[in-house]
Formats: sequence, C-alpha cells, structure tokens
Amino acid sequence: MYSLQNSIKRIKDVLVSSDVITYEFSSADGKKFALIYVDGLCDKAQLGELVVKPLAGVKRDASLEDVRPVLASPEVKEGDDFDMAVKEISYGGAALLIDGEKGFFIIGLTKPPGRAVAEPPTQIAVKGPREGFTEDLKVNCALVRKRLKSVQLRMDTVRTGRRSDTAVTICYLADVCDPAIPEKIKAQIYANEIDVVADSSYVGRFISSRPRSLFKRCATCEKPDIFCAKLCEGRVGLIVDGSPIALTVPYMIAEDFQSSEDYFVSSYRATVLRFLRAVAVIVGIFLPATYVAAQLFKLQLIPFRLLINISSSVSGIPLSPSVEMFLTLFVLEVLNEASIRMPKYVGLAISIVGALVLGETAVSAGIISTPAIIIVAFSAICLYVVPDLVETTATLRWIMLIIAGSVGTFGIVLFTCFLISYLVTEQAYGVPLTAPFAPMLGHDLKDSIIKTDMFSLSTRPDALKSRNKVRLSRRKK
Repeated sequence: MYSLQNSIKRIKDVLVSSDVITYEFSSADGKKFALIYVDGLCDKAQLGELVVKPLAGVKRDASLEDVRPVLASPEVKEGDDFDMAVKEISYGGAALLIDGEKGFFIIGLTKPPGRAVAEPPTQIAVKGPREGFTEDLKVNCALVRKRLKSVQLRMDTVRTGRRSDTAVTICYLADVCDPAIPEKIKAQIYANEIDVVADSSYVGRFISSRPRSLFKRCATCEKPDIFCAKLCEGRVGLIVDGSPIALTVPYMIAEDFQSSEDYFVSSYRATVLRFLRAVAVIVGIFLPATYVAAQLFKLQLIPFRLLINISSSVSGIPLSPSVEMFLTLFVLEVLNEASIRMPKYVGLAISIVGALVLGETAVSAGIISTPAIIIVAFSAICLYVVPDLVETTATLRWIMLIIAGSVGTFGIVLFTCFLISYLVTEQAYGVPLTAPFAPMLGHDLKDSIIKTDMFSLSTRPDALKSRNKVRLSRRKK
C-alpha cells in the first residue's frame, strides 16, 4: 500500500514554497485524495467543479482505473513518475494523489494571469485587424489557429532555459516551408543553455548566425495577421511563452519597410508610403553627419542662400559643429530615455519641458544653434517612421556623425560603401538580407519598395525557396 502522506511529502520536499497548495479531501465513503497545485497558476474553481465534486461519490476501495472515468476535466494525464509531477505542477497543472495508489493524475486546468487581447502599441494600422499577441503562449497559438485552419500548420513546442523552462512554439506550414529550417532552429535552441529566457529577444540571439552583428537576423511581429501572412510565404515563426513579440525567419531588411496596412489600401498608396519610409530612414541616418561634414570640410554642399542663413545662426556659437551636433543628439537621447522610463504623465511633461523650454533656452543662451536642433529633431522623427529598425539606424547615425566630424564627406562615402558591401554578403537561413535587390529577383520586386496588386503576387517570394510556389489561383468558371 502506498500512503497518501508519503506521496505528498515526496512532492513537497521538492516544491518547498508557500504558494504550492495541498488540498486534502475525502469522498463520502471515506476514500482519501489530495490535490497539489501552484496558487495563481491553476483554476481553482474548475478544480472544484470538475475534480472534487465528481470524486465525492467514489467508493473506499476504488482503484486508479475506477477514478479515471469519474474525472470531468478534458485534460487528464496518468503517471507514476514524481519528477514529472513536479514539472507539471510548475507549469500550472494540478496533481491528484490517491491514497493507496502509486500512480496519480495530472489535471490540466492551467489559468495563469495575463492581459486581454488588444491592439499592439507599435504596429498600429488604420485599416485591418487590430488584435495583437499577448504574453500567454496558448492565447497566441489560438490566435494563429484562428486565422490558419490548414491541416498543414505545424506547431512544435520545445523548452529552453535551465531554470525558467520556457516553452517556445515553432510554427510553419509543412507543405510550404523548407523542412530544414525548423530542424535547424530546434538544434540552435537546444545548443544554448541559459538560466532564464525572459523574452523572445533571447531566442532571437540563439537562432542568429551572428548574434553580435548590428543588423538583426530575424523579424519581430506583434500581430497575428502579419505573422500568419509570413508563414504563408514560407517563413518559420517562433512564439515564446511570456513575450508578446513573435519572431519570423528568414529575414530580409525590406520587410521592415512594409506595413500590414499596405495590403488593405491601394497598391499606389502603398508604394508611395514605402518610398517615403525608405527616404525617411536614409535622411535620418545621413542628415546630421552631412550637415557637420559640410560645415567642416565641404561648404559648397550647402546652397548659397541657405549657407548665409546658417552662418548667421551659428555665429557666436562657442562649440565646433561636430561637438554641437553631438551635444544636441545626446540631449535628445537623454530626453527620449527619460520620457520612456518615467511614469506616463510625468514623461509627457518632461518631453514638453525638454523640447520647448530647454531647447529655447539653449538657443537664446547661444550654446546651440537653431539649425542643429531642427536637424536632430527631424532626424529622430525620420528614424521612427520605421520603428523596427530604430535600434540599428540610431546606432548608424552616431557612427556616421563620428566619421563626419573626423574625416568628412570622404569618410561618409567610404563607410557607406563598406556598409553596402557587408550587407550584400550577409544571409539569414540561406536568404540574403538585401533580397530582392541584391541579388536582383524580378518577381520579388513586386512586393518590395514597390507594391503591385494582389493578382501580380500569385506566387510566393523566390528568395524564400518555398516548396509550394502557388499562392493565388483562379478557379475556372
């Protein structure tokens, strides 16, 4: 005979914590049971309705086989390995122990705390779906299943993190995606061991061929409609438990210049917007550096009448153009960080005070010129037109500024050539980062900076080497 108290002790000796609850109860005939679960992760109301109440009529001599049909929970697993029981309890399940039985049942009634599905803060669209991912893995997977009901949709779950044991679901369409990519992703995740995986960005580093590179190797996504569209193109998606940001690979830089709204408006409007984003990013990176280089080395780059206005504005400024631009950019970054980290309403006040009062005072005191503030502010606005690239483009702006202040226009041109040559040689899972421009893929150009109509995109992108090329076919009448 196996004692109920001994079974409880074996689990409680491992899960030594005040939030691990043990609830002992008996049937009307005197059969003893115990439920062990983590408070806050398990649905206690459902445990009472689907487990405790049905067991009230169990007889004293009932065995494990007699108890199983009585349980009304839709998810019940049987086992006798207490290490497995400890894991399942940690995941949010409840262990049902039975007096006199070696085996037990795991009741899958997890209900972790989480927020409701809402529109994500960064990928906002005027037209189109507004649902966004949450921090709950099951909710996120359900949002994907809601849109992709195909039997070819695969969701393989792996776990990473020695202490967090975080679940990562790898999603792909079996008849479209290259089967080697999911297997490679699994191998890369298993190859890296870390205590805690707190966000999908950790996994993004694991699956990156060059994790220290300035340019990322996987795209981020906060909306299930975008995520599903990328799966249908032949990509692989990763959903990490505890993170509202999903990942997709392979990645191409052109993806960040696309928006979900581009597919819900006319192709002409989408093309104009994509050109605008591309120009804005180029201006945001190069404008401060070009201004400094022109002032220090190549005044003829500035139109004559504009040069006269700038000269009158910078006269009396004690700082050199490069130091002035560095100081202005530094103040902007500090204000940006302060407005993000401070409480919502305090951060808004800081932004207004910093932008208006501090800027106006600095110009009036003759420390910073008006053109420097205008250029830095406009550069920052331009970079945030493509928010997914801000980390990279903001860093490139600093590098360009350093080169412009020390070498001038020649250094800017040289570094730009180096940057282009570096990007055209980089790949992510066999797909060039600069595709479809380098290499030039005529079909994929229809959905790059230029956006053509739906019927021109009847096949999937050539760069992704999908197994099934047909995306749109017309039925014969």
